[in-house]
Formats: sequence, structure tokens, C-alpha cells
Amino acid sequence: MPTSIWRGLLSFGVGAIIWEATARYLDNKLFLVPLGAIFDRFMEMARSGDLAADASVSFIEFIGGFGLAAIVGIGAGIAMSASKRIREFFDPWVSMLYATPTIALGPLFMLALGIGYGSKIALIFLTAVFPILINTVAGLTTTDRVLLEVVRSFGATRMQTYFKVRMPAALPFIIAGLRVAVARALVGVVVAELFGARAGLGFLIFRSAQVFDTAGLWVSVFILAICGVASVEFLKWVEKRMAPWRFQNIEDE
Repeated sequence: MPTSIWRGLLSFGVGAIIWEATARYLDNKLFLVPLGAIFDRFMEMARSGDLAADASVSFIEFIGGFGLAAIVGIGAGIAMSASKRIREFFDPWVSMLYATPTIALGPLFMLALGIGYGSKIALIFLTAVFPILINTVAGLTTTDRVLLEVVRSFGATRMQTYFKVRMPAALPFIIAGLRVAVARALVGVVVAELFGARAGLGFLIFRSAQVFDTAGLWVSVFILAICGVASVEFLKWVEKRMAPWRFQNIEDE
């Protein structure tokens, strides 16, 4: 097993020890409960089937919103980077919408699209799309000019230059945008399910808080956190496969 995995597991182990010690020291179950109690509540919710139903709803919403954000964000980023006129025309809109507090738009999406998947996916999409778009544009417009001049001097066409130089150079930026978007999309799941939802992990958090079920609340939070870690690690794996040269110096250290 790679050393990095062992270090990550060690980090989680230290965090678990600190959590358990703090929970027992504070002895305030309305705020922080021991990990054992959270695990017991997780098993209870899993046996009842409620947790699987809520998790599946949130998973569908997350995949729909984040997947759509990735497609639109990368596509729009490519279009904006290809033309300065397009970039200058849409830049004010991107800046304005990116700064808009999406939580304020939740009720509007619910009124327009109902309380089903549509309104949740739309809100998650709006939350996640702009980091991908902005990073894609940044990556494609900051390619090393020396590399571009070298490939052009060897007679490379515009398409060859784009796919052999600009896209590989922009890949780290795009992956970074996707990693930021994952976290924002998971937050978007919770926010979206606070408005008129009937199921989902965000709805479970809200329902648990209403009845002071702190252990149940932390179960949902931990599931979302684990999904975030898994998604980021998957994106790291994709980057290593598509741009292995970026990790050579790091692995040598």
C-alpha cells in the first residue's frame, strides 16, 4: 500500500481519537456525540432502509447537478478561451452569477421547477459550474507561449496545437476546478434539500436537527464528507492517468 494512503489513514485515526476524547470530555450529546454512538445510529438507520433511500436521492441529485456542471463548465470555458470577444461579452455575467448567493435562489427554483429532482439539480448545477468554467478559461489562456511557438515552428496545425499542447497544459486547472466544484456541489445538495424536499441527506440533516437527533445528523454529515473525499481522490487518479508528468517530481520527494 502506498505511503500516502498510510499517512491519510493515520491522519483519520488521530482525528478519531481527538473526536472521541473531546466528546467524552465535553459530555454534551446535543453538540458532539462519541463515534460509537454515531456508528450505532448509522447501523440502526441502515437496517430500517431510510438511510439508503435518502442517500440514493442525494446521489442522483449530485450526479445530475455536478455532471451537468462539468459538461457545461468545460464546454463554455473552451468557447470563452477560443475567442476574446466571447470572453469579454460573458465575463461580467460569470462574475455576477458566481458572486450571487445561491441559497437565495432555492425558493425560486422550487417555484419554477417544483419540489422534485429538477429544482435540486438546477441549484447544484448553479453552485458548481462556475469554478469549473473559470479554471478552464484560466488554464486555456495561460499556456506557455514558448511551447506554442515551438510546436508552430514545427508546422503543427491549430487543432494539433490545441489538443497536443493547450489542453494538456490546462488539464491541472480543469481538475482543480472540478475538485472545488465537488465540494460546492455537496454543499448545494444540502442547501437544495432544505427547500421543500421529502427525502435526501440534506433533508435528513434538517429532520435530525428538528428532533435533536445529533447522532443521526452526524451520520449524514459523515456520509457527505466521505463522498467528498472519494470524489476528490477519483479526480486525483484521473489527473495522474492523464497528466502523469505533473507528479514525477512530487513522487521523487
